[in-house]
Amino acid sequence: MRNAFAAEVTRIANGDARVALLSGDIGNRLFDDFKRACPTRFFNCGVAEANMIGVAAGLALVGLRPITYTIAAFGTIRCLEQIRVDVAYHRLPVIVVGIGSGLAYAENGSTHICCDDVACLRTMPGMTIFCPADAIEVDACLHAALRLDGPSYLRLGKKGEPRVHPAPIASDLAHGIWLKQSGAVCILSAGTLLPVALEAAAVLESQGIPCAVCSCPVVKPLPASVLEEAFGRFRVVATVEEHGLIGGFGSSVGEWLVDRGMDSRPLVRFGVGDSHVHLSTTQQAERERAGLTATAIAARLARRAAESPSR
Repeated sequence: MRNAFAAEVTRIANGDARVALLSGDIGNRLFDDFKRACPTRFFNCGVAEANMIGVAAGLALVGLRPITYTIAAFGTIRCLEQIRVDVAYHRLPVIVVGIGSGLAYAENGSTHICCDDVACLRTMPGMTIFCPADAIEVDACLHAALRLDGPSYLRLGKKGEPRVHPAPIASDLAHGIWLKQSGAVCILSAGTLLPVALEAAAVLESQGIPCAVCSCPVVKPLPASVLEEAFGRFRVVATVEEHGLIGGFGSSVGEWLVDRGMDSRPLVRFGVGDSHVHLSTTQQAERERAGLTATAIAARLARRAAESPSR
């Protein structure tokens, strides 16, 4: 994902003199091509993320399209006030890019784990939030963010994420990306767990339970057309995300249902529980602890499908 982002932002900046890239003392080799192509539009702001957001706001005020880049926990939670006051309040077109979101940096311990960024940033008026699943979705989300007139957050994984989509995405991201469209159960996946969601669907299908899968790379604003279809057609609808259950994509979907007076019983949410990680561990170990594996997801959805009436 990070390689795809670096390559695409360099290509875009070559053709758009407004694009500036700010780094929080990370990814310096990653952006060598950008620095060679656009040496006056790359700023290493050091380990001073709050200041980096302030600098980005200033660049946006003079007509540039600044993009900040650092580890997700440091580029969001550490400087939340600056994002709220300097960027969101003024509706500035700053793109905040968080690398290694969710549990990706679990080996570095709790300080680097970022499972509350969506919860915090989605409360800010005018903030658009992108959670791409693979390198193809990263490119599409970056272009979509640059078309916005206001602030956005681009939530990335770390590295080595498998590519799900065989070709660039031509459809509108706001309407989701359906990978499988028929079944009794539907999985709505936001972010890097999409391969796990597809594997869970395969497990369910091997048990005679057909399962639809839709990638939802835009989680604010919610993909209303996807939700209307999902809750209108399927007897079980699951949200899957590498984020806390409190305040994330699944919470947003639950709020959407309540606000419309719709039945929330079909909704099943998968995410990280309400607890800290106190050890240096691994992303896979924490996914297993949170029940974010294909086997665990499929088992829970199979039980729910058996309990739910047909529509």
